[in-house]
Amino acid sequence: MSLNSVRTVAIVVPVYNEEDNIEHFTKSVDGVMANLPYKYEILFVDDGSKDKSREILRRLEEENPNVSAIFLARNFGHQLALTCGLDNADADAVITMDGDMQHPPELIPSLLKKWEEGFEVVQTIRETTEGVSFFKRLTSKYYYKILNLISDVPIQPGGSDFRLMDKKVVKCFREFREHARFIRGMIGAMGFRQTKISFVAPPRFAGVSKFSLRKMAHFALDGILAYSSVPLRWAFYAGIFSAICSIILLIHVFYTAYLGDAVAGWATITVCILFFGGMQMMFLGIIGEYIGRIFEETKGRPLYLIGKNKKE
Repeated sequence: MSLNSVRTVAIVVPVYNEEDNIEHFTKSVDGVMANLPYKYEILFVDDGSKDKSREILRRLEEENPNVSAIFLARNFGHQLALTCGLDNADADAVITMDGDMQHPPELIPSLLKKWEEGFEVVQTIRETTEGVSFFKRLTSKYYYKILNLISDVPIQPGGSDFRLMDKKVVKCFREFREHARFIRGMIGAMGFRQTKISFVAPPRFAGVSKFSLRKMAHFALDGILAYSSVPLRWAFYAGIFSAICSIILLIHVFYTAYLGDAVAGWATITVCILFFGGMQMMFLGIIGEYIGRIFEETKGRPLYLIGKNKKE
């Protein structure tokens, strides 16, 4: 294979406070790619890290010709950091993955093999994660069931942001500029020739996950409603809380009525007010979520701001 015919691969890695993982991840990827016939670039997107991640990335840029880094002006979130990387990656194939070693670099050759077979999107499916809690496994399982039940676009359960995309897919992805970004669903809805590879995610190499329960809840709701508007989301949660309270009070009302201590008619009125009041708040919250997303889109603000571009 001549130098001019060597195909190129960009590996996009969003990072946020991953000072203990970056160098190990880079060495692992270098070790894998050294045995493959591709020119490659590891493109880190620093999502406003507050630890030493930025210093480490600047040093790696100087020491390693295969490493580039983009530094966002602040923390915009994982999905927007991924978007930034995809917007700036210039290669025949782009692989997106996390830098905490839970997306094994050893799987990269399998992704590239499927790409060479003609697939334009190679999606990894996480069968399980070593050491993950039962609660997280359970909520993830039923979240995807609910999401697929109400969505017109099939979302692969266990799907992750560890995937390979052909350059033509990346080019099309760049046309999607909505602020509410659930990239797993966006890629699935785009079509093209897709295939899947399953894997078991190992534990993080170092550190703890930055994806808190609150972020998980927001991400899950974004997948259903497309974006987040915090005050309106509170109204949605308040509606759910009110509905639960109405059910509890309904039991109390029935119990009181059964004892014969209730004034005639008060039970029906109380239950109706509580239940329908709670439902109205919940539905207003849902409507508010969609209005909030419309409001965000009409402002036309940039998806992210770059503080320093790669090799700048």
